[in-house]
Amino acid sequence: MKLSYIYILTNKANSTLYIGVTANLIKRIWEHKNKIVSGFTSRYNVNKFVYFEEFEDISLAIARERRLKEWPRQWKINLINQKNPSWIDLYYLALR
Repeated sequence: MKLSYIYILTNKANSTLYIGVTANLIKRIWEHKNKIVSGFTSRYNVNKFVYFEEFEDISLAIARERRLKEWPRQWKINLINQKNPSWIDLYYLALR
């Protein structure tokens, strides 16, 4: 069974949030960090990986992504603060 993930990225000032879904978390975050795909994250320099959730079914990950995108900003901030209160970039920890 292939795992899927939702993830949240922010910019250096933690002022912009981006929510995405992927089946290859490390590769996708690397793509954001290296601006491989042009779009919102590259335009606004949103490449700090601060939150993720793991799912066993991609359809569940997609549903969660859609729900999170509808949440007010403060709810998303609270969610990040629960697991990553310092808002450190988790990418380098995930590489270990």
